Amino acid sequence: MSSLKKILLGEQGLVVIFAVAFVIVSLTVPNFLTERNMIGLLQSVVTIGIVACTMMFCLASRDFDLSVGSTVAFCGMIAVMASNVTGSIILGLLAALVCGAIVGLVNGALIAKLRINALIATLATMQIVRGLALIASDGRAVGINDPNFYQLALSTFLGIPTPIWIMVILFILFGFVLNRTIFGKNTLAIGGNPEASRLAGVNVATMRIWIFTLQGFICAIAGILLSSRITSGQPNAAIGLELLVISACVLGGVSLAGGRASMSGVIVGVLIMGIAQNVMNLLNIPAFYQYLVLGSILLIAVTLDNIRSAAAGRTRG
Repeated sequence: MSSLKKILLGEQGLVVIFAVAFVIVSLTVPNFLTERNMIGLLQSVVTIGIVACTMMFCLASRDFDLSVGSTVAFCGMIAVMASNVTGSIILGLLAALVCGAIVGLVNGALIAKLRINALIATLATMQIVRGLALIASDGRAVGINDPNFYQLALSTFLGIPTPIWIMVILFILFGFVLNRTIFGKNTLAIGGNPEASRLAGVNVATMRIWIFTLQGFICAIAGILLSSRITSGQPNAAIGLELLVISACVLGGVSLAGGRASMSGVIVGVLIMGIAQNVMNLLNIPAFYQYLVLGSILLIAVTLDNIRSAAAGRTRG
């Protein structure tokens, strides 16, 4: 019984639970397994999946970023507005990427250098960045002048939309970074014990700044793809994204206490969130009730994280 419990609480258990849920949903929900719905499902989780790649590093280092939703919206706005003003999509994309990295850099500096709690720092930047998006657009959606901007989201390769390929590439890239590079190992070490990492020669402050800068940069990529998909820059886009991303990461086994993360778990967590929303839409469940389900998933994710942490503590003891 204890070995079964250990498996269910581990990464393998998450995969088993996901597989069982997928089979049940496939057999009970009409049109779930159709090609059109599968592609739609993957498209619906592109923003969550992309941002989760770097949120995983934030959480693994004992931090988190509540400003990701605002950064996604702001960078999407910048991409559209800069493209319209300059007449160059490339310049618009570069402007968005730079702005995203700057937001992340500011977050990292506030947390690592000024030692402001991550909750307060990113909560503040969440409001500031959303305010900048609203001020820049006067609170209205900004249309795209160049139709080629739409191709970022509409183009396909082997019949699969480009944003899905970008998400898959980022999954592979950051999975490699986490497991095979010094950056990834140092991130987990900082989350496990920041003081021991510092004594071992890791520059903890610099690492945190790099992690948040990377988070902002990846949010910009997500914002660009989102604005292309919804065909405009929306200052109110991605509201609540931070909770969905954190839920997906924690559900995927990333510890809120830091020091534990896996990309395969994050992928499964992202898919669980996407399938939950997809099934509710297919079953025509009202949006008001969907909030209850998503909130319950977050609660379950945090509960599982607490159980895993307690089990890991007993094992070490």
